[in-house]
Parts: sequence; C-alpha cells; structure tokens
Amino acid sequence: MNHRKIVFVRFSLFIMGLAVIGLAAATQKGEGTKASWKIVGQLEEACRCNAACPCWFDSKPTHMNCGGGQILFIEKGTYGTVPLDGLAVGQMGQSPDGKGMMESYGNWDFNYFYIDEKASPEQRDALKAIASTVLAGGASPKVEYRVTSITRTIEGKEHKISLGQYGSFHGHLIDGGLGGSVTITNPPGADPLHKEYHQGRTTLMTYTDAGQNWKFENSNYMFGTFELNSEQYEKYAAGLAQKMQMKK
Repeated sequence: MNHRKIVFVRFSLFIMGLAVIGLAAATQKGEGTKASWKIVGQLEEACRCNAACPCWFDSKPTHMNCGGGQILFIEKGTYGTVPLDGLAVGQMGQSPDGKGMMESYGNWDFNYFYIDEKASPEQRDALKAIASTVLAGGASPKVEYRVTSITRTIEGKEHKISLGQYGSFHGHLIDGGLGGSVTITNPPGADPLHKEYHQGRTTLMTYTDAGQNWKFENSNYMFGTFELNSEQYEKYAAGLAQKMQMKK
C-alpha cells in the first residue's frame, strides 16, 4: 500500500471513529435506545493555526501543534423532551506536537467540554451528550467537564466569545477576492457540523485551562450556522461504515 493510500485509510478511520464514538456517547443512561435530539444555531470556532486551519484538509498544523475550540450557540433545540433554547456548549482541545487534529484523533493532549451555567441539571446532561457526539467525543483520554458562563457579543464584524474564567476569542470574517465572505464547502474533514463555514481570522485568543496559557493573534477563525439532529448523525456514521467496508 503506497503512502497516499495509507493516509486516506487513516483519515477515513478517524472520521468513522469520531461518528461511532460520538453516537455511542449520546445513548441515554440506563436505556437501550439513543436519545432523539435536534439543535439549530451558530458555530464559533478558532485555533492557533494560520487561516485556513490545515487540520480540516488532513495537513500538518501551521505551528508545532493545533490547539483551539468550538462553541455551539443553540437558538432552538431539544434533547428528548428537554428544551435547549438559548443555551451554549463548547469544547477546547489540542493535538500532540507534530500532528494535526485528525491524524491524532484519540490521542489529543486533552479535550475539555464547557457547559452553559444557565442550564438546569437535566439540560447539562443533555448538552454533555450532544457535545460528545458533535464536538469530538473520544478524541482524547484526558477529558474534563466545566460548568461556566458562555457568552457572545457581536460588534460590527467582530465576534467576541467568552468561556468565563477559562478563556476567550475574538474573530472576524475575511473578504473574498470577488467580494463577500470566504466560504469553505465540503472540506476533506467535513462532518454535518462543518459541511460549510465562513473563513476568518482571530483578533485575539486566550486560554488558561488544562495546564495551558495560550495567547494567539491573527490565527484561524471560523463561523457557521447549523441544523443538526440525531438521525442525521446516525446516517452519517452508517454511510462512513459502509464506505470503509467497501475498501476492505
């Protein structure tokens, strides 16, 4: 098997593992059936790589590693009968030195989840389950959950996101050469959340959890909208499993 085929197989295994592990984590406690959920909202994402982040193209990170996170701001949503309107959930992680997020999936230095402090105990459990499905559940053996304030303000083109005491990032979209925003559609690492997003740059990104002390400027920033549900992720995982079976 040549190098190109090896890379493709590893990348496919990463994607399939992400979907399968995430769906397993979304299973309701004490029940044999998966929870039915749906969320609509906006994605805010940033990392230390130069724009556009090479991890989504299965390339090496710009610097020694890639560290960053994703925040879901849910406008409307339900998990079973639990309402999730107006809540947020986020994730921060880092790849090992010399490796991108995708090739090192399962061995990240850490993968921490941040749960909106406005959520009730029942809503917090729902957000944890959804995050484990959508935000790289199973990416690292080092996982912790935090309950904190998650806020966002938009001032003109500048989006300012805060994870309470743990960090923040400010980002803005960049203009395309023919006008409008730069839009990336169906990158190699695409999942239902990242099938399309707008590309930007951070103004500043800080993070002081998981033993880190980040301060990045002019790095990768991404903004997108989403309409996600549990059935969509089940189909996504089934399709990936079928593709992998065909390649054996």
